[in-house]
Parts: sequence; structure tokens; C-alpha cells
Amino acid sequence: MTTLTGVYVPLITPFDAVGAVALDALETLAHQVLDAGAMGVVALGTTAEPAALSGPEQRAVVDVAARVCRERSAQLLVGAGTAAALHTLRDRPEVVAALSLVPPFMRPGEAGVLAYFADLAAASPVPLVVYHVPYRTGQYLSAEALRRLADLPGVVGVKYAVGGIDADTLALLADPPNGFAVLGGDDAFISPLLALGAHGGIVASAHVATAQFVELADAWRTGDAGRARMIGRRLSVLSTALFAEPNPTVVKAVLHAHGRIPTAAVRLPLLPARPDTTQAALRHAGALLGATT
Repeated sequence: MTTLTGVYVPLITPFDAVGAVALDALETLAHQVLDAGAMGVVALGTTAEPAALSGPEQRAVVDVAARVCRERSAQLLVGAGTAAALHTLRDRPEVVAALSLVPPFMRPGEAGVLAYFADLAAASPVPLVVYHVPYRTGQYLSAEALRRLADLPGVVGVKYAVGGIDADTLALLADPPNGFAVLGGDDAFISPLLALGAHGGIVASAHVATAQFVELADAWRTGDAGRARMIGRRLSVLSTALFAEPNPTVVKAVLHAHGRIPTAAVRLPLLPARPDTTQAALRHAGALLGATT
């Protein structure tokens, strides 16, 4: 059984000065977040701008992430939401799960979502983590629907990003399904989700402060509530600043300012983060990391 706990970093896709994927920078970034304590990384998640990458670029990104995770004995998740995309993971033993989005736009209802994932999981060569983000997909899932998803063979977890803490959040985490990982996906709310019993998080903000997010998860896991609350307050402020514009624009701007990627470039339809937004995020990052930016 695939066990998913702790902090996973959904890797950005860095671009070089001529707009090509900067694979060396991606490899270095993956090693950096693993060095800082992340349990694993996600390739081709939303943060990676996958829709703006060509097929060969997507394969190259997964190749780099797989090589790093193989060398480091780390866990690799890959964004893949169709049978064709999942088929490409068949010969990649480093991939522990695919991150698969609830079908967007169509709003098929909970029964339709369940049927969709039953079919997808049956055809998948790897376990699935359901990406539940209703403010993007238009399809909300109740706690009961998530429990039914957890009962499907081959479904091992959920990236839970509902935009806050609601009654279904409380119901799900009051009695989480056995063997089903609940991973927080809204960075600003990761601390309260962990406090309620979430198993970890897929956290874009952890590019910037990996060790601090790992420390937060460890503090909640070990019951050090006072320390967890202190760290969580600081990280929520950082995450809010990093998400002040569409993800991953501000994250990339901060990573570039820190010298960790060659440019802050994003591809359309995204636009680069504004200078004032970037500076605000850099101030929060500097205060948290104890660095001058």
C-alpha cells in the first residue's frame, strides 16, 4: 500500500533566458527541497504549468524528477488525469501515485465523479490521488463522496483544496478513511488541516521555506501544538503573499530573486508577477528565513 505523509513540493517548471525548460535548474531545485526534508515531489502538477508544456517537455520534466527521486529514494507523484497520460507512467517505477484532477467544468455530480475515478483507477498502472479543488473545477464533493472514493481500489488519497475549513472538512478528518491520505492543498490553510489530522500537504509555498513546512508537519504530528501554531502563523502569512497573484508567478519571482532559477518567466496565459507583489513576498520570506532580501 502506498503511504503518503509529510510535505510534498509540487515543482515549478523553470525556464531559461530563451524560454526553454531549464532542466538543470529543475534538478537542482528537486534536490534542494529533498535536502530540506520534503518526503517527495510532484511533477506536472498545476504549479508546473503543464498545459503550457509540449509533450517532449513534459516527458523531460518527469525524467528529471524520476531520476532525482530514484537517487534519493524519495516519493514521486505525477500529474496525470487521463488514461493516455497514466499509460506513460507504466514503466516508471519511481512514481508512487498519479495526481488526478476531479473532472473540471462539466460538473458531473458526485455519482459521475465516482464512476469516472472507478474507471480511471481500474486502467491506471499506479495508484491515484484525487485532486479536489472545487473553486477550479466547479464540482464540490461531500465528505461522504470522498469516503466512497477512498473505497475504490487504487485510490489512495486526496489533495484537499476546498479554499478553507468547512463542515465536510471536519466530518472527513474526524474519522478519516483507513489507508487514505488526506493531503492539504491550500497553502494558507495547511496548519489548521494538519491540526485536524491531515496526513501532510502538497505545498507550492514549500519551494521557498521547505524546512519550515516540514517542521510544521512534524510539530503537529508529535503534538507540539504551541510550536506548530507559531510556525503555522508565520507560514500562512508567507503563503498568502506567494499566492497574491496566480500561482506560480510569485513563487517563481522569489526563487529567481534568491538565485535558485535562471529566470522568473512563466508562459501564457500567466503573466509575470508585479514588482510590488514580488517585493512583498520577498520581505515575508526574508523575515521568516532570517535573511535579507
